[in-house]
Amino acid sequence: MFDRRSTFGEALADPEARAILEDYLPGAAESPLATQFRDGHLGSLLALVPALADPAERERFWTRLAVVGPDLVRPAEAPAIAADPAYESSDVPVGSARVTLPESPTRWSPVELSFDGPAHGNFFIDVDLAAVFTRAGERIRMGGFYDGDGRYAVRFLPDAEGDWSFVTESTARSLDGITGTVHVGPPRPGAHGPVRVDGFHFRHADGTRHRPLGTTAYAWTHQDEALQGQTLATLATAPFVKLRFCIFPKSYQYNSNEPDDFPFPGSLAEGFDTTRFDPAHFRRLERRIAELDALGIQADLILFHAYDRWGFADLGTAADDRYVRYVVRRLSGFPNIWWSMANEYDLVWSKDEADWERLAGIVTEEDPAGHLRSIHNCIPFYDHARPWITHVSAQRIDLYKTAENVDEWRRRWGKPVVVDECAYEGDIDQGWGNISGQELTRRFWEGAVRGGYVGHGETYLRDDEVLWWSKGGVLHGSSPARIAFLEKVLADAPGGVLDPVHSEFDLPVGAADGYRLAYFGFGRPRFRRLVLPEGEWRIDVLDTWQMTIDPVPGTHRGETRVELPGREFMALRMIRVGP
Repeated sequence: MFDRRSTFGEALADPEARAILEDYLPGAAESPLATQFRDGHLGSLLALVPALADPAERERFWTRLAVVGPDLVRPAEAPAIAADPAYESSDVPVGSARVTLPESPTRWSPVELSFDGPAHGNFFIDVDLAAVFTRAGERIRMGGFYDGDGRYAVRFLPDAEGDWSFVTESTARSLDGITGTVHVGPPRPGAHGPVRVDGFHFRHADGTRHRPLGTTAYAWTHQDEALQGQTLATLATAPFVKLRFCIFPKSYQYNSNEPDDFPFPGSLAEGFDTTRFDPAHFRRLERRIAELDALGIQADLILFHAYDRWGFADLGTAADDRYVRYVVRRLSGFPNIWWSMANEYDLVWSKDEADWERLAGIVTEEDPAGHLRSIHNCIPFYDHARPWITHVSAQRIDLYKTAENVDEWRRRWGKPVVVDECAYEGDIDQGWGNISGQELTRRFWEGAVRGGYVGHGETYLRDDEVLWWSKGGVLHGSSPARIAFLEKVLADAPGGVLDPVHSEFDLPVGAADGYRLAYFGFGRPRFRRLVLPEGEWRIDVLDTWQMTIDPVPGTHRGETRVELPGREFMALRMIRVGP
């Protein structure tokens, strides 16, 4: 019998299953799919079959496959394991564990309580710990985690200065009922707090504008220390303020190296103990998140993905839940966290919508700081209207046209739109990774004037297989400097953001108060007639590739002809200077 865990190759090898696949994917057995995805699970391949987007048809597909082929014995899923209330005997005094308080905690920085507690059994699942923090009537309950060597911790992100009292709650007697107070001081210089949604845009908690011009390096924290350091050095001089990357390692093209360690103890050869975590692995990850924060960069953490050879894409419900709860408890105290439930959720063959909703509920429950939450598609969109989703995280839906959809997606879901993957500047053999720097820059500008945000990636072939899009390292492309120019132009707009306004079909226009930015893209007119809004306006001609700004002499009213150089990638900036 075949199910979503079965591989494409297994189904093709069975005549009855192959016939069913041919009904939905005519010619599949003779297509490149037969080779490229032979070891892929049928659950992932569903994203490639338009007919199976219909839930009823998908159910019929699985029902047909379930009655053909040999009997397959699947290992039983591990049961959920609850904390043990008898973990410590009754002669252990309540609240007897020693607590260490932070020395000088500050607003919008992690505040950590450390406890010397019991270290027998499996402390990751035998003990539950939380602390309830209160200040001036505000109450925050934050779950704790085990950090190895008998050390437990609770970490939270204070949103206000002053005295925060706490009391612990634990199934272990020695960790239960511990009380104390921490005094939270003013924010450290440069700390603006977590990013929040602001209409169709974003601001930090202190009101500072945030424009998520981001990049992607999926597996950079799974590389050696020298390469991770090189990535941070590159980011320090790059224009990006958001970095997407995975918690689990990635197995894909140009990603064949084995990481030194994993979230769970174990190895590919020996297997992994998914009832335990590797605290040292997470401490290294935390160090990188803190280093990104020092650079002013948001860590857009991807919780799940399909590109896996270790079994992490199919842990089972109980292990998935434990993993998400542990990760969120450990990391939500950092100010620069964004949660991405998945990269290409529709290819994660082991999960359906009910799984994503359950896991998103855990993230929401365990993160009182309310960090941003999204889920990223390969082909079909998730329903971004779901209340737990704070913003749209989109991948290209067409080989060419993606950023052009930003204004429509804003209208559809009423939320900010971040095109986290619109294809990458590079020269590999895949269409998603071989567009030019000019084309990637064009997509950034196209998305910006339509009121959204487009993400960068780079995939230039290298003999050492260190491609930025996955491993980080050094940027080689031509787009980052042009993205920095766009960032400067956006920062100069009133309020620092643009919203789309009525435009002619060939000239999208973004606007702010007394400000217009129009982008020609690949059009190359020698002049343009504009009808300016009421008032007196100054006009600049921007070459977005050469990164130049040339003022048009004088000021202008009403209908105006603007001379242009007849080159691609030009923009017009109009600023009202008088009534």
